[in-house]
Amino acid sequence: MYKLSPSEFAYLYEECKLCYFLKIKQGIERPKSPFPGVFSALNTRLQGALIGNDLRKLSSVLPEGTVESQEGFIESQQVTNTNVYIKGKYDLLVRQPDNTYLIVDFKISQPSEEKIAKYQRQLQAYHYAFEHPARGEAKNITKLGLIIMYPDQVKFNDGQASITFPPQWMEIDIKKDSFLEFMKGVHTLLEGPPPSENPNCRWCKYRHIGEKLTHPQQTDIPF
Repeated sequence: MYKLSPSEFAYLYEECKLCYFLKIKQGIERPKSPFPGVFSALNTRLQGALIGNDLRKLSSVLPEGTVESQEGFIESQQVTNTNVYIKGKYDLLVRQPDNTYLIVDFKISQPSEEKIAKYQRQLQAYHYAFEHPARGEAKNITKLGLIIMYPDQVKFNDGQASITFPPQWMEIDIKKDSFLEFMKGVHTLLEGPPPSENPNCRWCKYRHIGEKLTHPQQTDIPF
């Protein structure tokens, strides 16, 4: 079976099907770009401060519920009628007053309506994994959403700089049927021949330039 990471649905899968195919099926990853550690530190500290607290402690615009866990790993059973399964790390698992659960993905980013469509499959994948876990008991997930925070105001006081990050809540609809259809499409992609590359993919362009420079006499470079 092929292991699929929910976070790659929002980026790698959409950016270039060939790069996605090579990574999942052949284990050939794109070179990793440096990621500023400050964003990870901010994300971890903001989330960690919510453990055991109601989301509304952060803001009244957020849904009601107590944060039970942060940055945990979840793995699903094999997705129905496919050769794939989900494994990844979610941001927050929140118990709601009716004892059902809410999955939250935390983003330090500029809020926009496009974020809902961009991260929908990522949240749907967490939802599937929690309701069809490879181990342990399933959880009843009834709500999905993004908490998006972006630096707003800066204040200086007694040698300390304080930055405000007003949160915004963006709920994502649960669409089980469409997610399963998407998973079947991913399965078909991985079981078939290498797909066409995205002509706008900068990594594919880089690969072609490297082939020409380092193997000028070789016209067919196999994957």
